[in-house]
Amino acid sequence: MIIGTGKIYLYASWVHSLKEKRMVVKSVIDKVKHRFNVSIAEIENLDMHQSIVIGIACVSNSTKHANSSIQNVIEYIEQNTDAVLENIEIEIL
Repeated sequence: MIIGTGKIYLYASWVHSLKEKRMVVKSVIDKVKHRFNVSIAEIENLDMHQSIVIGIACVSNSTKHANSSIQNVIEYIEQNTDAVLENIEIEIL
């Protein structure tokens, strides 16, 4: 069993309240859930207005497939949000 994980750090400079942040995060998570077969959630900085950290995970039988799935989700998020991608951490276990 291979587990692929990714942590995506985003910065949304126009967000000034937690309500606005929740709308951005919910939109990203819903879009990814409908398009990809991965688990996704906001995992850190829950009370910081402009900082968004999203965790994704997938289970596979091949390292190549797990890595590809995580990369595809990251590219999709980058293309479908106005937030700036600050950092990415990928780990294949």
